Amino acid sequence: MGRPLLKWAGGKRQLLPVLRRYYPARFERYIEPFVGSAAVFFDLHAAGRFDGPTVRLADVNPDLIGCYRAVRDDPEAVITALAPLEREHRERGDACYYDVRDRRFNPMRASLGAPGAAAYTPALAAMLIYLNRTGYNGLFRLNRQGAFNVPVGRYSNPRICDAEHVRTVARALAAPGVSLDLAPFEETLGAAGPGDFVYCDPPYAPLSRTASFAQYTARGFGAPDHERLQAAVIAAAGRGAIVLVSNSSAPEIERAYTARAARRAGLLVRRVPARRAINSRAALRGAVDELIITNAPAPSGQLRMARRLPGEHQRVPRERGAVGG
Repeated sequence: MGRPLLKWAGGKRQLLPVLRRYYPARFERYIEPFVGSAAVFFDLHAAGRFDGPTVRLADVNPDLIGCYRAVRDDPEAVITALAPLEREHRERGDACYYDVRDRRFNPMRASLGAPGAAAYTPALAAMLIYLNRTGYNGLFRLNRQGAFNVPVGRYSNPRICDAEHVRTVARALAAPGVSLDLAPFEETLGAAGPGDFVYCDPPYAPLSRTASFAQYTARGFGAPDHERLQAAVIAAAGRGAIVLVSNSSAPEIERAYTARAARRAGLLVRRVPARRAINSRAALRGAVDELIITNAPAPSGQLRMARRLPGEHQRVPRERGAVGG
């Protein structure tokens, strides 16, 4: 299995055994409007599924796209900058983390101006990888001033500079037909049509008022964004794209994708168990249900909607079997 370069809140490595069941047998183009850790892209790449199809990876997070482009374009320079950060972290620990975050990374980011992705340097990419590997649960979070403010994580021996893995990721991103775009999801999804396979992994709708980790940009990702995404997903499915979406089991998400417009577009919903590890309260981490929304052919004929009882909200059926880690 292809291993992502970055940890990411809501990363999909643990859900891959379920998601693979909905990969179409054939597609001409693969599209990810919320690239994040790109776990599904790397999984498809490792399986040899991109021999022919083109790939469009996109996100509105300029740090993410800038980091991936720097790794793609000059992996050796990224490795050269990352190795001393690993050595320094071994010597100084938490003090090194906060020094890199506050005195190096954030000032250098601020000097780029907006949108920043085009000017991302190998040194800045190396710092982002370092902070990602040593910060709290791999979060990327910005405060209202746009500064990265994730605290240090609790790791005894984090893997920081895996040179060969950086090179492997660079080769995957530099493969013919792969593009990395700083673009909103409406633009990316708006181009999807027949022959396309689209995977959407947006910042999840919170299950409670205190459970949101959607500050991947200074603007965040709220209820209106999820509504716009639902409309864009329905439109892409209506144009003939195979769409696969993952999201939380928040009631508003379930209602949106079991509504009549979604059903008319062929979208069906499935509950799957998954583990959440980003809640600040340990007691609230663990197994929760997530939703998979797709118009892909049902695996083994099992993807069916439960019958709606008179006056009752339609329940979403549950995926059989546990999700692998």
